[in-house]
Amino acid sequence: MFEQYRIQINYKNRERQILNALLALATGCLTLIYPNFLYLIAGGYLLALGLLFITFRISPTLSAIPIVTGILIFIFPELIPVMFAAFLGLFGFVLLFAFQFSIMGVLTLIIALLIITNPDSVAYLIATFLLIYSVSNLIRLYQDWQNKGGGPGSGEVRVQ
Repeated sequence: MFEQYRIQINYKNRERQILNALLALATGCLTLIYPNFLYLIAGGYLLALGLLFITFRISPTLSAIPIVTGILIFIFPELIPVMFAAFLGLFGFVLLFAFQFSIMGVLTLIIALLIITNPDSVAYLIATFLLIYSVSNLIRLYQDWQNKGGGPGSGEVRVQ
């Protein structure tokens, strides 16, 4: 008698999505509360995001981009508008082409252009991006949870 089993574990993707959303939410709130410490907050966020990418074994190239950008922001804090706009531009194109998350990709590119055209309000534009990004991730996570019937981070295992 032949029995076929297939085990599918979806734990790490949900865990990564939750951590990414919470990191962006916390950073967005900190940026709104303390806009004068933008270089510390933005640099720290980018370093944490890169380390999160490394932890969950995302492409080394994609993991290096936020780390290098964060280090450059710590070294040259006056370049925050240019560096973060470049990061958002690259991230927007990745969202558009790789992940087919077109609405968030377009919003990311628009915010990157707004940062370049109006660098005086960079803290509020970065906070806006981070809050929109975190809320959209949390909404998508909740919708996935409702569609699949398992709770976020439940580590559901399906055996067929």
